[in-house]
Amino acid sequence: MLNLKSCGSVTVRTLVLGCWAWSILGSPAAAQDVRIEVFGLFHPHELRLSPTGGSAFVIHAGDEALVLEESSAQRSMRIRVVGGHLSAEIGGRDVEASTIHVSSRNQTPANFFLEVPGRIRRVYSGALDLSMDSGVLLPVVSMDLETAVASVVRAESDPGTPLEALKAQAIAARSYFAAAGFNTLRGRHHHSNFCDTTHCQFLREPPAPNSPAAAATLATRGLVLTYEDRSFSAMYTRSCGGRTRTASEIGLATNGYPYFPVACSYCSRNPFRWSRRVSGEDAAELRASRETARLHIDRRLGWDAVPSNNFTVHAEGNGVRLEGTGQGHGVGLCQNGARAMAEHGATFHDILNHYYPNTRLMEMKLN
Repeated sequence: MLNLKSCGSVTVRTLVLGCWAWSILGSPAAAQDVRIEVFGLFHPHELRLSPTGGSAFVIHAGDEALVLEESSAQRSMRIRVVGGHLSAEIGGRDVEASTIHVSSRNQTPANFFLEVPGRIRRVYSGALDLSMDSGVLLPVVSMDLETAVASVVRAESDPGTPLEALKAQAIAARSYFAAAGFNTLRGRHHHSNFCDTTHCQFLREPPAPNSPAAAATLATRGLVLTYEDRSFSAMYTRSCGGRTRTASEIGLATNGYPYFPVACSYCSRNPFRWSRRVSGEDAAELRASRETARLHIDRRLGWDAVPSNNFTVHAEGNGVRLEGTGQGHGVGLCQNGARAMAEHGATFHDILNHYYPNTRLMEMKLN
């Protein structure tokens, strides 16, 4: 259950942070986990699992409980889909199961490498659940909320981004997780709360505890954005093109916050310009449904097929040329603009107050 409480003076511009002093990675004080489906873009049919240095964890597959640790002969596991079930190959044995659960032996987060062979390998901290759907493996990592926030900040931010901009990003990411629902299966996916792509929030490995992303997450621990005393799924965009948009302008539901349009001086002076050629049918779909159509076209043609919703349309031969500015949907916090504000001395309060007008910061109380 998520409760919110006022934290001193709670307007974004004047809030003074209290004292948060926990480690963000594997914190015993963490009260909630988020369930995030990973590697979904790869549609994996095979995965490899192994512990990080010095760690060990327990694998529950069917009626069996197996220990995997780096110091033993059983230090990796291969998981495949075989004949409608999962096959776990470990220590020369094949164990069949409908689901597999991986956790530590002492109730702390397990630290493990997960790999799609030949394609991607990442380290995670938490628990792992494996199932299958239509012959594809579905790995879901349950991790501490603050670890998830720090992982998003790391993935979503460029190297060298000022700390105040990272703090604003951390609060936006946490607000998105909190409002969209966690610790239940009522999130944005059938098997999990979220995924690790921009459909939800881009997420990679947890950052090092001494990294800027971890520092920004710790400094804002527990803080979420609210509108009319309710948290909302804070949206953000790479580059707004000079003015942020309301959700309704691009055909999206407001979900509790209207997203007032604001000017972005950095993107006005430094617009990201792009040009793309699409079919007449795609152009008509874009004009009719905007963001939903843009994402549909990007999934079909590539994630940079239509970079933003801010464009003009020009007939060209048998197709259409789009001339546009910006990257992303253009709603909420502009990451390029936030970085520029921070470089000129703005605090994270200033950044959030600018891109999310009429909101308040409140502290999460987790039960």
